[in-house]
Amino acid sequence: MTRSNTRRTKDQLKDYSPSDLRDDAVPADDKPSATVSDIARDESPRTTQVPDALAGERLDKVLAKGFPEFSRSRLQGWIEEGRVLVDGERAKVRQAVPLGATISLVPDLLPEHLAFTPEPVPLHIVYEDDTLVVINKPAGMVVHPAAGNWSGTLLNGLLHRYGEAAAGLPRAGIVHRLDKETSGLMVVASTLEAQTDLVRQLQVRTVKRRYVAFVWGNMPDDGTIDAPIGRDPRERTRMAVVKTASGKPARTHFRTIDRTTWHGQPVSAIHCDLETGRTHQIRVHCAHIQHPLLGDPVYGHARGKRSVRPLPNGFARQALHAWRLGLIHPATGKKVHWRADVPADIAALSAELGFGRDDDMDFDEDDDFVEVYEMGEGDGDWDDEDYEDNKA
Repeated sequence: MTRSNTRRTKDQLKDYSPSDLRDDAVPADDKPSATVSDIARDESPRTTQVPDALAGERLDKVLAKGFPEFSRSRLQGWIEEGRVLVDGERAKVRQAVPLGATISLVPDLLPEHLAFTPEPVPLHIVYEDDTLVVINKPAGMVVHPAAGNWSGTLLNGLLHRYGEAAAGLPRAGIVHRLDKETSGLMVVASTLEAQTDLVRQLQVRTVKRRYVAFVWGNMPDDGTIDAPIGRDPRERTRMAVVKTASGKPARTHFRTIDRTTWHGQPVSAIHCDLETGRTHQIRVHCAHIQHPLLGDPVYGHARGKRSVRPLPNGFARQALHAWRLGLIHPATGKKVHWRADVPADIAALSAELGFGRDDDMDFDEDDDFVEVYEMGEGDGDWDDEDYEDNKA
């Protein structure tokens, strides 16, 4: 991997994308995708014939045997809603079903049953070949369907763009994640071999990821935050530094690239390199050392008094962007890397906060980015929380 020339801090947020590929826009003649409710209403009937062994049994019991993917309570509800027909006639929950009867069911599917549906979600493709795809994920996009976000995800967009090739891969080729409100680069595998290789690279740390973050306070010039991370024992929806057996090793290397003051509060711009991949790692680690990320709705007020003044331009997400990605190409064996411009909201926030006004502040964008970190004994696991939504 090549190293670029040293740049001034005020230039750090300029174009870091070497690709001129446009977003994955939907063609003008392409029909808009159906919403979850539209798909549910248009669901085709599912039919089954009553076998000898179930003749004379109650309808709800027969349905539970014939459609085991649905709970009996849901099936009973659909009977009452008129979504179940027996030989073409509306049925009742407790009626006996005759031998050889044809049962027709039109399920009103919940969103989670439709989560893996192709949708024309716009994708900003930075690079793609037959082996992998590099995507610049915008803030606000969920990577993988989950509770509260069953559609409009990156996975839905991959299924739409790549069709059967993506559908044939676990998680449509996704190998790591970013939080919904974290923007930046992700790599997605295009083949099973590439996916296996990239997962292995995450485990042995040949995948390198560098983030730009804005944090409260005057951060030290550089350092390493070495603190285990696990579920917060007091609030299980959060992560925390946990120094018991449940905490997993976590290391974040940081370097301060600029400092400023906003309404009397010191603010630092930093680079973070992940040596491990724990859920919310950068956010948790920075909050742990009393320098939480600006705008972070979960960890932003951890430890210490922070300004209650709203951030400029209504900025209301964690100020975190994954702008560098490096790895060994699974097909060629060569080191490759990409850069992504920070999005407009972070660029505008940087200007409003006053970053980059010191022309004497050097910014060496590459320095040790491609350094291979040494693994400590027993630290080879890459915890993406069994594929939980997300990491930084």
